Amino acid sequence: MKFLNDNFLLKGKTAQDLYHNVAKDLPIIDYHCHLNPAEIASDRRFQTITEAWLGGDHYKWRLMRINGVDEEYITGKADDFEKFLAYAKTLECAIGNPLYHWTHLEMRHFFGIDEALTADNARELYDAMNAKLVLPEFSARNFIIRSKVETICTTDDPIDSLEHHSAIAADPVAGCTVRPTFRPDRAVLIEKPDFADYMALLSKASGVKIETLDDVIKALFARVDYFADHGCLLSDHDFGRLPASHADHAAASQIFAKKMNGGELTNEEADGYKSYVLTALAGYFAKKNWTMQLHCGAMRNNSTKMFERIGKDTGFDTMSDFEVATSLSRLLDRIDRETELPRTILYSLNPKDFYAMIALCGCFGGTGVAGKTQFGSAWWFIDHKDGMEKQLRETASLNLLSVFVGMLTDSRSFLSYPRHEYFRRILCNLVGTWVDDGEFPADAKLLEKIVAGISYRNAKSYFGF
Repeated sequence: MKFLNDNFLLKGKTAQDLYHNVAKDLPIIDYHCHLNPAEIASDRRFQTITEAWLGGDHYKWRLMRINGVDEEYITGKADDFEKFLAYAKTLECAIGNPLYHWTHLEMRHFFGIDEALTADNARELYDAMNAKLVLPEFSARNFIIRSKVETICTTDDPIDSLEHHSAIAADPVAGCTVRPTFRPDRAVLIEKPDFADYMALLSKASGVKIETLDDVIKALFARVDYFADHGCLLSDHDFGRLPASHADHAAASQIFAKKMNGGELTNEEADGYKSYVLTALAGYFAKKNWTMQLHCGAMRNNSTKMFERIGKDTGFDTMSDFEVATSLSRLLDRIDRETELPRTILYSLNPKDFYAMIALCGCFGGTGVAGKTQFGSAWWFIDHKDGMEKQLRETASLNLLSVFVGMLTDSRSFLSYPRHEYFRRILCNLVGTWVDDGEFPADAKLLEKIVAGISYRNAKSYFGF
């Protein structure tokens, strides 16, 4: 069978029909990514495919290091072709790895190249792609337009001015709305050494003098309002380990004061503050009709040597193995009792948590909201074929797959949108297999509703886009 043919990953006729006739041409809603809004506003152009592909892509960097590539050819000063060649040599070894599929889907989708990238043809394909990058349709905005992206939600700190979002709103990307996402990690993760410094920045951005815990909440609410005025409809929160203890207002106030006065906090104290602040924020998100996303299970900056050398988000993070069920249950229950639980999406970076988290979603539903609390897309170390199938199968087994809001890119790259094609092919193959095996009726109307919903329509409705 030819590599990456039109029926790539689609094993039966039902799967093929569902993909080609239902999923393939639907618009994309990328409700969680790390694209730089400044690059959208300025319609960034890339000088080389290395700049577009390897600049900031820690997925590729990590794989290259595993292959023994020297850092000089990853984040160092080697020239762009040398870096591209080092990646090509790594890709040759990447059988079964999602980067092999993503890379070739991107080459085909944007550059019309069906040839497999190897060290032998690296120079030829490097020159061919670079020759196209000078064309008008190969700018950041045109990558978005050519991918039929209807909505993009970037990831933004509460202190961000959102000036680039304002610029995009004044000069929109054709057919696409770009929205900020409220990511208040630095105001929540009180154990971090720069927490007090961040409070000063939050105070300046919000216009609220921060002296007490109540001031923190007031400042954060002010920034939520500001983000809402700029079209924000989602928050996002990063928890390697979910808070295991909770504090009331008096205790959380004392914990905040202790930290601001230079005190060292215990894990229990830090957890108490985090739980209190997140509970307050969640209630305010509910009032704003926002969706809250909780990303759990990342263990970051594992190599101190490399963190000190090249900084964070460079490929030295991994999955944690913390227990999640009890902590998550208590947190959601507290929010549900004390304020109001907004629409909530839970993600785990560790597959061991899937069953526990999916089952817990069923405890926090909402009248009139399908999938109010739901388990999110296979993420980061799990967004490969096996991980996506596991997430889809287990969601179907324990929850309602048909109301799932589908795929996201979680990417910093404008070339990453074929990941949605990858997901849709995997989804259609799984659903098609169930039908062909007699586990679900071959009802074309119902299947279209399910597949189109997961691929596009559910997200549009759920988030209120």
